Amino acid sequence: MLIEIHMLKNYPPVNLNRDDSGAPKTCFFGGVQRGRISSQCLKRSWRTSETFHELESFGVRTRSMPVLVGKRLEELGVAPDFVDEAVKKLTGIANKDGTQNKKANITTQIVIYSQEEIERIAQAVKAAIEEDGDIKTFLKRSPKEFDKLRSCAADKPITADIALFGRMVTSPYLADVDAAMQVAHAISTHAVNRESDYFTAVDDLIGDSEEDSGAGMIGDVDYNSCCYYEYASIDTDILRENLKNSENREELISKLIPAMIKTMAYTNPSGKQNTFAGQVLPDMVMVECKKDKIPLSYVNAFEEPVSAWGSQPNLVKSSMKKFTEHVDCMDKAYELPINQRAYFAPRFADIHPERCDEYEQFSAMTKACAEWLKEDGLK
Repeated sequence: MLIEIHMLKNYPPVNLNRDDSGAPKTCFFGGVQRGRISSQCLKRSWRTSETFHELESFGVRTRSMPVLVGKRLEELGVAPDFVDEAVKKLTGIANKDGTQNKKANITTQIVIYSQEEIERIAQAVKAAIEEDGDIKTFLKRSPKEFDKLRSCAADKPITADIALFGRMVTSPYLADVDAAMQVAHAISTHAVNRESDYFTAVDDLIGDSEEDSGAGMIGDVDYNSCCYYEYASIDTDILRENLKNSENREELISKLIPAMIKTMAYTNPSGKQNTFAGQVLPDMVMVECKKDKIPLSYVNAFEEPVSAWGSQPNLVKSSMKKFTEHVDCMDKAYELPINQRAYFAPRFADIHPERCDEYEQFSAMTKACAEWLKEDGLK
């Protein structure tokens, strides 16, 4: 089964996702420049949000795996001298040549780990330490002798964020995970021009004399204001396969899809939020359920950019009209087998696709989506 999520979010002046020059990210689409939020930025904001963490199934993305294992070894009562050597050896194993980043005890590849994986690595290292009995013998161990670590790549439960967003690793001690969720870069429904805020800071202790007048510092920050279209899809079959070793798989999945919809709606990227406080909720949320896995983004609704000109310009309303017209067009032209379609638009409820179930409350819509999973036999 395929779950597809579509949202429109309208932001005031913000700089949510910066490029290498510090300016808001952009792209060209339909021949004009658009505002853009990268999928990497969106996924990180979702994965680290409080809403997602309510699931209590999330990992840690880090290059400091040896340090985390070292801390766990200390908790397991392993002697400090052994812990120090184990951390160095783990760093060498992870980095293959045994030398890279050894001083910092970090790995060359950044990887997301579940707590279960950290625990299994720690237990395998502890078993090797107990088997050897002394540091000299332990130090003579080659990376190939840590065969018990390989068990960490098989039959181990992973967290919801790893199951959703996937993981690519180069180590034989951890398993690759195919992402169950595809996430598009969010783009503005309209053309956008970058603006710049010139600001000054005044020293509170400066006197009134001419010599002391002027700013304590000056600076500038780039920003834009966009109505973004967001799109993501979740393959529930891949999700179930990824979570096959979880004891509470069915319960987790039944909570995960509604939680992900809420997370997308309630979470905004953190870039420059202390400066702009661009915290908004979506003006439109549409969730579709398909048993035939034919994914479809409706981004081409905005190939011709929405115009902000007119006697009563309203980017959100105009964007919603373009969106629903495009949805209706795709329905009639391709007749895709959409089993369920939930639609929520609190400000403009009169604008909606011809074929949809409308909801006045966001919570009612997410509950309906959870029911789809039950009907599909996932619980």
